Amino acid sequence: MTETLSDTLLTQMITPPPSPTLRLDHVSAGYGELTAVSDVTLDIEANSVTALIGPSGCGKSTLLRSINRLHETIPGARVSGHITLDGDDLYGAEVDPVDVRARVGMVFQRANPFPTMSIRDNVLAGTGLRGKRLTRSQGDDLTEQSLRDVKLWDEVKDRLGKSGASLSGGQQQRLCIARAIAIQPEVLLMDEPCSALDPASTAAVENLMLALKTAYTLVVVTHNMAQAARVSDTTAFLSVTQPGRPGELIEAGPTKRIFNDPLRQATRDYIDGKFG
Repeated sequence: MTETLSDTLLTQMITPPPSPTLRLDHVSAGYGELTAVSDVTLDIEANSVTALIGPSGCGKSTLLRSINRLHETIPGARVSGHITLDGDDLYGAEVDPVDVRARVGMVFQRANPFPTMSIRDNVLAGTGLRGKRLTRSQGDDLTEQSLRDVKLWDEVKDRLGKSGASLSGGQQQRLCIARAIAIQPEVLLMDEPCSALDPASTAAVENLMLALKTAYTLVVVTHNMAQAARVSDTTAFLSVTQPGRPGELIEAGPTKRIFNDPLRQATRDYIDGKFG
């Protein structure tokens, strides 16, 4: 089977929607009485990488999980404001959170393949979210294409029946990315996806981000300033302006400008390593 044939088959099975535009409009999120992040308004361009940077405790991961409604799975969690994808309100009264998570995939800080599942079954674990029932042949083709897309196929093609937990850390993270993109989301969220990886695996995942943005919109939380500079098109800096206050968006813009000529002194100080 060639990649061209597989691409054609996948197009017939799952037709991705047009490139989305993700918009956060006055979004606040927290837990009970605590507001972790407040009043964030941010436009995220389609087919780009947006990096969320800032010191620990400023609400970056909370904001990220709010986008695909994972935040609300935590007892006492709350979100206000509006988050829209291609104009669709992701928190609309009639919107099923499961449908949101099919449109907005997630890759976590630590690789979390399902240990009792094979590599193949890990890739296909989320395909039911799209309401597609795949034949064995379609599942095989989707597994191969997803693993090729994350540059993992040649490393695992002879052991697809082995546990996903048998792979190295970097391979496991790429497997989790393959699992996320197998359902053809419009947006892919990544929460510090390289923090537990060695330099070689980090480079592999960074190169993968750059390749994936041709098909997906990526939003990445990272504490690695060099990584944000390497992979992102847009950078949004969040911080806490006063002790006890929630995190807020300080500045957002093209990554080159944010790193070379930020508008706010707080942004410059953070990038220069003066705090964080």
